[in-house]
Amino acid sequence: MWQGETLAARAWRTLGEACDERLAVGKAGDRLELGFPLLDDGTPLRHPAAGIAAGLRAAAHDVCVFLPVDRPLVTAASLRALGQACADAAVAQDRSPLPAAYRRSTLPVWESRLAGELDLRGALAAFAVRVVELDSAELIDVNGPDDLRGLG
Repeated sequence: MWQGETLAARAWRTLGEACDERLAVGKAGDRLELGFPLLDDGTPLRHPAAGIAAGLRAAAHDVCVFLPVDRPLVTAASLRALGQACADAAVAQDRSPLPAAYRRSTLPVWESRLAGELDLRGALAAFAVRVVELDSAELIDVNGPDDLRGLG
């Protein structure tokens, strides 16, 4: 919980401010109380590539923006910038594969990654990638309660 909301609720809200369609992807078997629907990623793997592939499979739009819950400072404006810049992919200046935007045409690469090499940065080598300069403060990765306390 941070600033009165869970990180999942914050990500859901931010996506709603930025996108026409929202999908939350995860493990339905975890039975999390989210307050919004969760799309099961359909794999036993606990890896971001599973969520990216499931999201691309289910999305109605060609360009899909992905926001992990552990990046609570990313703004709707930054998500829109990633979506607008997307070639095959658009990533922030740290070249992290999340948050990012991907076209649905990248799905075969993500699916092949699930069957073997799970390196997300390695997957980017297969795409035409545009780098978007975001406020670096937004890219803070939250891994635990101590990280949240440091955000203020």
